[in-house]
Amino acid sequence: IYADPAKRLELYFRPKDPYCHPVCANRFPTSTMLLRVRRRTRRKQQMDTEEQIQPDVQFEMEILGIVTTVYKFQGMSDFQYLAMHSGPDGKQISMYDKVLMLKPEKEEFFNRDLPLYIPPPIFSRLDTPIDYFYRPDIQHREGYNNPQVSGENLIGLSRARRPHNAIFVNFDDEEIPTKPLDAAVQNWKKVCTNPMDKKVEEELRKLFEVRPVWSRNAVKANISVHPDKLKLLLPYLAYYMLTGPWRSLWVRFGYDPRKHPEAKIYQVLDFRIRCGMKYGYAATDMPVKAKRSTYNYSLPITVKKQGSHTVSVHGLKQGLGTAGTSGAKKSPSSRYKLKESVYVFREGALPPYRQMFYQLCDLNVESLQKIIHRNDGTESECTERDGWCLAKTSDDLRDSMSLMIKQIIRSTRPALFSNTTSSEDGKEQLAYESGEDEDDEEEEEEDFKPSDGSENEMETEILDYV
Repeated sequence: IYADPAKRLELYFRPKDPYCHPVCANRFPTSTMLLRVRRRTRRKQQMDTEEQIQPDVQFEMEILGIVTTVYKFQGMSDFQYLAMHSGPDGKQISMYDKVLMLKPEKEEFFNRDLPLYIPPPIFSRLDTPIDYFYRPDIQHREGYNNPQVSGENLIGLSRARRPHNAIFVNFDDEEIPTKPLDAAVQNWKKVCTNPMDKKVEEELRKLFEVRPVWSRNAVKANISVHPDKLKLLLPYLAYYMLTGPWRSLWVRFGYDPRKHPEAKIYQVLDFRIRCGMKYGYAATDMPVKAKRSTYNYSLPITVKKQGSHTVSVHGLKQGLGTAGTSGAKKSPSSRYKLKESVYVFREGALPPYRQMFYQLCDLNVESLQKIIHRNDGTESECTERDGWCLAKTSDDLRDSMSLMIKQIIRSTRPALFSNTTSSEDGKEQLAYESGEDEDDEEEEEEDFKPSDGSENEMETEILDYV
């Protein structure tokens, strides 16, 4: 606990009771000394027993060290839940010998009729009293009349919308926006006050002229702009696609990719690195580690994380110069740039995350581009699943990319594939991986949930604007 400053120290009053809820101590810095005090008492022997004996008391004090951290128990300690049952006479009967299996038991132990005992799945995350500051109900005041129901006085979202003013478009929407919202224009003009901001705006305009559809990571890899400023600049120049083959991408105002067959190269591919015994390596053997691990899961007993520092409009106007010590060493032209690998797939290189959103034009492998351009000139319909490509094009791309990644792992860790046999078995494995057992593959990919911390997930990006 001491090694992790985010953990709280637990104290169990009944350590052998699995249902004992601990009390937690918070960590505080201090500057105190640890003392060792000894009290020595010596009794004086008197010849006259009638006189009162005065003991000789001496104190010895020694400084052992300096204490820099203390743990203080400030929470409530009476928050417990016992495995008890009320008998017919109202007497509480313990159920520990009936619900706890302390040794291997026979079948009769599990077939006994017991009173219903359902412990709480989780205790309260608060162990200190707080003031709720309830407000009086105005409906009970004299002379108050309920207003007419309308959209203005209905309870909406639990928090105010973030003022980024992005325009969201679904694949089924008939019209696409041709210009940004007035609020988005005002927000960008409010912070665009220095020459660097003007330069970034022109660079992003040129990017959208060369390529009308971009992902946020691709933009961050091509221009150097602070992430908080990019949140205001993107809604000023493009709209956001929520569904369809261009989901999670930013599209230039006035450009409708559903009407242009050549826009298929800008479609998105949701690629996730496959793992499992049928692929030759388990999740623990993957060279690309997950963003989060269950071993680092923050339990309710941990200290609340510090909130992210909010950026004010004044800070944006000043150019956000205080970007940290690491950012200060870089030049302004590359301070906020990401690596090319966050949006480009190349043969022989592993993706930085287990889940990636690639645009088809950023798959820089000749065999993959042949799969994409199989129907060039014969595109007839744009579907929500495959866009302008042939059916199951995404599945074919994923299979080919998975084989490339498997070859990379095979070359770096040959011990994982020591059990592989002849090339014929490899062909059978290839056929097995290429979609013949689609049900198992879909189940496995559905079980692999995207991590919250990855910057390459559209869920994270949507939350920035909704």
